[in-house]
Amino acid sequence: MSHPISRLPAITLCADDYGLAPGVSEAILALIDMGRLQATGCMTGSPHWPTAAPLLRALEHKADVGVHLTLTEQAPLGPMPSLAPNGKLPRVATLIKRAVTRRLDKAEIAAELERQVDSFEAHFGRPPDFLDGHHHVHQLPVIGEVVLDLWRRRMGGKGWVRSCVEPLPAILARGIDPIRASIISTLGLGFRRRLKAEGVPHNTSFRGVYDLSGRVPYATLFRRFTDAPGPRTLAMCHPGKVDDALRAADCLTDQREVEFAYLASESCALSMAERGVSFRRLFP
Repeated sequence: MSHPISRLPAITLCADDYGLAPGVSEAILALIDMGRLQATGCMTGSPHWPTAAPLLRALEHKADVGVHLTLTEQAPLGPMPSLAPNGKLPRVATLIKRAVTRRLDKAEIAAELERQVDSFEAHFGRPPDFLDGHHHVHQLPVIGEVVLDLWRRRMGGKGWVRSCVEPLPAILARGIDPIRASIISTLGLGFRRRLKAEGVPHNTSFRGVYDLSGRVPYATLFRRFTDAPGPRTLAMCHPGKVDDALRAADCLTDQREVEFAYLASESCALSMAERGVSFRRLFP
């Protein structure tokens, strides 16, 4: 697959977690409609996904829509006696340890991720535009092999896959949570090598990692994440509106509203305009 690369400064902003809760979906839909988001990854294992899917389908011409493959902290769509014996997926630290030591049941992982892609197609009516992972799990050993197989079989070798690799000098220069960003990037090096070797379209820069604490104003973070983008630069974000469903499903709540408020604001548009940076889909 060949895609021309524009040399004009532009960035793709991707919102994670669509479908997790009604308030998260509502915020993401509003930002897509405004042109502030160019992609969103859907949590198709969530009980809220079936009702959220048709709302997003109405805006699919404005943004790429993918599957946010989930193997942490939520309930799987089907039985996973090894990874989720009690019906709940493990914390990300536990999954990372099992993945890097290859103590994962590949067939079990493959079955669950297949179910999540099935759920996407059942409610959205077509294959996804891209694949990525909740807590970046899609790039881990064993799991990454399953993801590449899904890309080949379920997407017909079309669409793109998120790479979480960012050069260390860029991470250090940005100065935002460099330890966490470096760990995520390092864990993804082997996966990116496979993306390149197999000719899988992917982003060449990855931004948006921070501690989600709110200690640094999001306007400051946003400016650093979107400054001087190179070709095919992808930044993740987590906008949302807090509701009871979100509180029950995830520990990340209030900071989602902070992100949403800024991304919907005139300040966001002015920040982009004054630096001559625009939003663009990853593969226009």
